Amino acid sequence: MAATVDPRAKRILSLWFPRLAAERVLREDRGLSDAPLAIVDQVGNTRQLSSLCAQAQAEGLSRGQPLRDAMAMCPNLVTRTADTAAEAAFLAVLRRWAGKFSPWVASEPPAGLVVDLTGCAHLFGGEARVLDQIESDCADLRLTVRAGVGDTLGAAWALARYAGQGAQHQRSGDAIDQEARATRARAGKTRHWTRGGAAPVLPVPAHNRARIAPPGQMHAALAPLPIAALRLPGAAREGLSRLGLRRVEDLAGMPRAALARRFGADVLLRLDQALGRVSEPISPAAPAVGFATRLTLPDPIGLTSDIEAAFDRLLPPLGAKLKAHGQGARRLRLELMRVDQNRQIFDLGLARATHDPDRMRPLLGMKLDQIEPGFGIDIIRVEATQTEPTHAQPHRGPFVGDVAQAQSAGLDDLIGRLGARIGLEAITRRAPSDSHIPEKSAQILAAAWSDAAQNWPMPAAPRPMVLFAPEPVHVPPSLLPPDTFRWRGQTHSLCTATGPERVAPEWWLDDPAWRSGLRDYWRVTTTGGAHLWLYYAHGAALSEGWFCHGTFA
Repeated sequence: MAATVDPRAKRILSLWFPRLAAERVLREDRGLSDAPLAIVDQVGNTRQLSSLCAQAQAEGLSRGQPLRDAMAMCPNLVTRTADTAAEAAFLAVLRRWAGKFSPWVASEPPAGLVVDLTGCAHLFGGEARVLDQIESDCADLRLTVRAGVGDTLGAAWALARYAGQGAQHQRSGDAIDQEARATRARAGKTRHWTRGGAAPVLPVPAHNRARIAPPGQMHAALAPLPIAALRLPGAAREGLSRLGLRRVEDLAGMPRAALARRFGADVLLRLDQALGRVSEPISPAAPAVGFATRLTLPDPIGLTSDIEAAFDRLLPPLGAKLKAHGQGARRLRLELMRVDQNRQIFDLGLARATHDPDRMRPLLGMKLDQIEPGFGIDIIRVEATQTEPTHAQPHRGPFVGDVAQAQSAGLDDLIGRLGARIGLEAITRRAPSDSHIPEKSAQILAAAWSDAAQNWPMPAAPRPMVLFAPEPVHVPPSLLPPDTFRWRGQTHSLCTATGPERVAPEWWLDDPAWRSGLRDYWRVTTTGGAHLWLYYAHGAALSEGWFCHGTFA
């Protein structure tokens, strides 16, 4: 297109990859290039085709078609299950590729990109040259792309997907849903055999893949397009089609108040956004910040001292980058690439997020005895795979604060070293819990993801060193500690008893262990020197009796 474009005018480029999922699979498996391929997704109770390669589309298959119908039409169809995560990752890769045309790129899942070309197209020789470059790059990537350029996001989106198709782009092949009732009855006999399924969509010729709307002429560019180009909901499209409003120009000439009352305000909003009457901002995806350092060696290494020297060169820049972003590494990944194309990967966890290289180096050093250099290591990479914000610790004084901080750092380093051998999840610590029930007064937390407890609450009476599940004590019925009782197969004689301490159950919870009602706890010393914690259960849903709940030594 020879028309000159003002570099300051707002111009939006929309890229649509209609076969993204199928072509992603073809790129990974070259052996599937000779057979028709379809990506299958579960929609309700039906498995439907969500993406097709060009060969499968040439067989008459269409997106949204049930898999059983597709297999009847094309018995040699090869199918793969949809992988949403992999498709999103591939789209993110394409977003980085599109950054060569403009720094303002946003993803439009599941298979689209939006590029703000304002002030950028002239660097490539104009918008037509940009589209030529896009088609050339996608051809090299073995991808199908359709592009559209307009003043608004809605216009570019419509041109990329519907330019050159006109109003015949309907839900069924013969468009009988938009015909009169009598005509619909006659056409029902010649309907496509899938009966209601989407009709085959023929490939758009190469010269129709890209459409450029001249600046300020969005109405003329969108007028011949179907109303589906306005990104309307399905119910609104069907309702408008039944009224005979099939093209954008038909909708633009209707009274706005009547349209809003019957089909909702979204119809007018989408129309105004496409024509530029209402702004529609583009939010580009924030670039992912990677925290990794890599060292490529001119000669392979294999000595422990050389690997340690590589750590000394890799960790300081990694720590500096983490510190500059206010982040600390919580998990590290060490990758060692050998000259025989094999690699070793080690994942390490830290008890506290840190950007200090001196605290990360000992963890890497613990993996030295597990490294197998083989014929030599030529690439070493250290990456912080999980990070957390770090905050400066307030200074608490010239001595107390420094000592406390040093003790905390030493404990964190110890937890990290132990975690590198047995796993961070295996290292736990106890913390106070907000409950007066003895067995619920403390909780077990992972030491690497919790802080040391401060100011433990003091109970009204001493608690035993060892607490276990209540065990029955065989004695005659009595509210006071018995002079003689039998516990764990042995007979004990009472020496001293201190108590009672009454503990009530949590009435708002149904705890099976506390269905015996109130408990009167006694600290008992036997003549044999045993220090026990006995209680008498007064009985509620269960019978009363004496139990032993712990020992003091």
